[in-house]
Amino acid sequence: MTMWKKICAGVLGTLMMFGAGTGLTQTASAEEAAAQTPKAVTGDIADRKIIINLAARSLALYQGNERVRLYPIGPGKASTPTPVGYYKIITKDLNPTWTDPEDSANSIPSGPSNPLGYRWMGFTGNYGIHGTNHPESIGHYVSNGCVRMNEKNAEDLYDLIQVGTPLEIGYNRVVVEKAPDSNVVYYIYPDGYGWQKVSAADVMKWLKGYGVSDFVDDADVQAKVDAATGEPNYVGKVYALVVNGTKMKGKAFIKDDITYLPAAELAAATKTSLSWNTAGNTLITPNGQAVGYQKKDNLYCNADDVSTLFKIDGGLTNGVYTLGTPMAAPVQEKAAEPENKIVPIVENGKILTKEESAAGTKTVPTVKAETKTAAPAAATAAPAKTDSTAKTVIAKPAA
Repeated sequence: MTMWKKICAGVLGTLMMFGAGTGLTQTASAEEAAAQTPKAVTGDIADRKIIINLAARSLALYQGNERVRLYPIGPGKASTPTPVGYYKIITKDLNPTWTDPEDSANSIPSGPSNPLGYRWMGFTGNYGIHGTNHPESIGHYVSNGCVRMNEKNAEDLYDLIQVGTPLEIGYNRVVVEKAPDSNVVYYIYPDGYGWQKVSAADVMKWLKGYGVSDFVDDADVQAKVDAATGEPNYVGKVYALVVNGTKMKGKAFIKDDITYLPAAELAAATKTSLSWNTAGNTLITPNGQAVGYQKKDNLYCNADDVSTLFKIDGGLTNGVYTLGTPMAAPVQEKAAEPENKIVPIVENGKILTKEESAAGTKTVPTVKAETKTAAPAAATAAPAKTDSTAKTVIAKPAA
């Protein structure tokens, strides 16, 4: 047992003088409640890693790229911060003994009065992750640098890792993640150590990476930065967007039962001319028009209108919003019709150059004009004679 296992309890002596015992309870967060009834973790233990965010005061366990546990923690005080960096678990001790850093003759064996709890997981030098007999301290900056956990959580983590498990400790006040239901959510934590200044622009950069910054109000983000409560801020559901087999840069974004799609990208992907009626908030293409939505510098259309605007359709499939040109129904082959070229001459009041006309030339099938025979004048036409057998009307030519 190293001396630091006695040191990392920090203010234990003060706490003990106030008679804190094992009967203290703490209102569990949603994450902690989930950890209290954990699901089984499968897969190779060698593929697990621990990530601690000191700003969030949380510890996450990953199996590969999947987060399988999230626990609240009590890291070091601002004056004795938990060290950041990349480490590995170097020791695992069951039922550790605590020794007073001021008096090595004073020690506490494993039991309800031991500030280390019943599990110790050392990661560098004299620092470690351990349980505690002061659950009220979890969620606060309280230790001399070690990482405290609720006892039940410490025991759960202890059984899921091994000596050699990688550990990453960082300090990130802004956390943006995509939940399993595809909802993008962001958190802004208080600056407990005074290490990281955060601006609304910083948050927007993170949100832009997830394709949702157009749908978040700058003033609202600034208010969240000022408050820094660490509470979740849900933006909406986002999905990759594929058009005619090509992945788009923009995303499909769903909020309040509307699926927003990037109109300009759809127009470019389908080679469709697109205009914007600013007065009527209307998107206009040669195919039709529909209501549009201006979000900051970008235009979006409702997914319900893509068929009208761009002659494509589709929807959400396996987590990807896929659109494509509908396949035409099979038709009987016909003899090839001669084709005509339609050459634009004037557009928007401008006489086009030869090059511009050539660039805009379109080839279309020839449409045969219907031939109609003019009816004879009523004054000169002879009365029609009916052929009762064929039951058709035969009109005599005018005299």
